[in-house]
Amino acid sequence: MTAPEERAEALRRTRNLKMARSAHAYVRGSTVKFYEWLDASFGRVPEGPPVWICGDCHVGNLGPLADAKGRVAVQIRDLDQTVIGNPAHDLIRLGLSLASAARGADLPGVTTARVLENLTAGYEQALAGSFDGARDRNHRSQIIQDLLARAVRRRWRHLAEERLDTVKPMVPLGKKFWALAPKEEEALRSLFGAPEIRAEIARLQGHGDADAVRMVDAAYWMKGCSSLGRLRFAVMLRIGDGRRSDLCLMDVKEGVTAAAPRAAGVAMPRDNALRVVTGARELSPHLGERMIPARLLNTGVILRELMPQDLKIEVEQLTEQEAVALAGYLGGVVGRAHGRQMDADTREKWRQELGRSRSATLDTPSWFWSSVVDLLSIHEAAYLEHCRRYALSEAA
Repeated sequence: MTAPEERAEALRRTRNLKMARSAHAYVRGSTVKFYEWLDASFGRVPEGPPVWICGDCHVGNLGPLADAKGRVAVQIRDLDQTVIGNPAHDLIRLGLSLASAARGADLPGVTTARVLENLTAGYEQALAGSFDGARDRNHRSQIIQDLLARAVRRRWRHLAEERLDTVKPMVPLGKKFWALAPKEEEALRSLFGAPEIRAEIARLQGHGDADAVRMVDAAYWMKGCSSLGRLRFAVMLRIGDGRRSDLCLMDVKEGVTAAAPRAAGVAMPRDNALRVVTGARELSPHLGERMIPARLLNTGVILRELMPQDLKIEVEQLTEQEAVALAGYLGGVVGRAHGRQMDADTREKWRQELGRSRSATLDTPSWFWSSVVDLLSIHEAAYLEHCRRYALSEAA
């Protein structure tokens, strides 16, 4: 498969298949629908202080990330939808994702209630505490401890075997990687030959010579779910010469228009790639410092070095204890990402607003509970309809 026009149908079918695999997978791929349904819901969502939010804060978009020096922390790992907006939206999106995962694991409704309670508790505790991550270790669930232990042990060969199915300095064509169209290869070579891009990559690699950066191989990358059909390339770079050279795998991804609503009266970069990188540097410093905004084929793209330590959280099989503990921890991760952008007074006012909206019989803010429950039922119905249409299209 070579020409971009030949990819459209294959990408559409792949996206539909991924979203049909489970209700939780459908949640991940329906960001635009999420905001349409949220806007039409009857629950009142409070207006939190305008900060950079993830905009698509589901479980799969959080996980261990390495900074440029290889230090690992759990942060938000995908910022395509980031805007300056209402932090309550991230909380609802994450609550929906966790509730969907709990239901997919056949956990009882009581567990879902405890998951949402612990999620908001972890979020509020992060707003009330420090934001240097020093207390992070004490609140890690077993899933997070195991994932971090695995992440810090990983090296380049693990990344190459996992992403490329080979340790050779190449991007092997096949099911995931497709041949470039001539204009795509020309554009990528021009991009990675640009002095400013090579200088930035050399800096991130701790290498003093920008001329030592060169493109070895590249391919179109069939990856993701909501981003399928957009520009997406895997680019192999070599840094240096001879035996002392290093390999670097870059993810080149189109910056798309955010579905998440932005706060009124705020200024944000008009270029989608620059918006994503700016938001990432605020929300996820480990990731943001490794991202470069650029232009490719007259489109804003984000260049991101893939690190062996970057992993996502898998929640297909959760016990009740794991689900509740994970929710509290991830609430803290998102709370720190939001809270570090607020001054102390703003953080405290926002925390009090969350606390005031609890009812006497529910240890979860009433707007949060009603929003997640309403959205869970809407998503379940939409997921079943998606599966019906997918089955009909495959039969045809």
